Amino acid sequence: MLEPYAIVTARNVIASMWREKDRQRRNQHRVVDLRPPTAPDEELLAGEERTAIAEALARLGDRERRTLLAHEVAGQDTRSLAVELGSSAGAVAAQLNRTRARLRVEYLLALEQAEPPGDRCRAVLLAISGGDRRRQREVDAARHLLECDLCARLSQPLMERGQQREEETRIPIRVDADIVTARQTVRELAARMGFVGTDLTLIATAVSEVTRNIVRFAGSGEVTVEAVAEPRAGLSVVARDTGPGIADIEQALTDGYSTYHGLGLGLPGARRLMDEFAVISQTGRGTTVTMTKWRQEG
Repeated sequence: MLEPYAIVTARNVIASMWREKDRQRRNQHRVVDLRPPTAPDEELLAGEERTAIAEALARLGDRERRTLLAHEVAGQDTRSLAVELGSSAGAVAAQLNRTRARLRVEYLLALEQAEPPGDRCRAVLLAISGGDRRRQREVDAARHLLECDLCARLSQPLMERGQQREEETRIPIRVDADIVTARQTVRELAARMGFVGTDLTLIATAVSEVTRNIVRFAGSGEVTVEAVAEPRAGLSVVARDTGPGIADIEQALTDGYSTYHGLGLGLPGARRLMDEFAVISQTGRGTTVTMTKWRQEG
């Protein structure tokens, strides 16, 4: 079943050889060869990658693999594939996107020679690989990445290859310096979106408060900042952690309440600074704070 993969590999090798010969021909008049030397482990790494690709292809279902190779290798279009499969061109295109997303996940797992440690891992990685924001929310991908080291590591190349929105920014929070980084990053993003004056200060202060809570009470977490367009232009900030959680959310949101008796505004202050504010917390599992600031028009 992996003969088509061998064809692809051969084509890539031939193309690389042609490009190399063409480059040599065009530069043969030069006295000095400026090509970088081949790294000693380059061939070994290439072999590992080919093995990982083969394993990833083998993990796909027969229909998934046949359809993907027919489209990518043989060049068959989605309309003719739809006729063969008794489906529609749109359905075939959607299936190809899902198959590519799964292939990326299986390739990284094979390259790492690792198996997902939990039942949710593959679902989370697939949602990230496909850039499916709705599915990421359904499986609570952000929280899972805080809990699973393997998925957190694999998520980075998947986010680079997936369809993540450019206006989304993720900031890991672990130490006090990260509070400053989060505050500055969010303020800069808000300014690019058109927020000005007092609103910039309010947003930055609210972010400082929720990230300070992560450092003090959870030890580590993450802040996700994203531009939103509906129902109007605004900035959404989601702060997540996997700490001890908040036993009494109502009390924690009471004005003047402070767990650490500091000079900060705390959650009540952050809620007053933003237009929308929500807290979800579960004892022993962590806390998620979601807040939004709408941009003033005119």
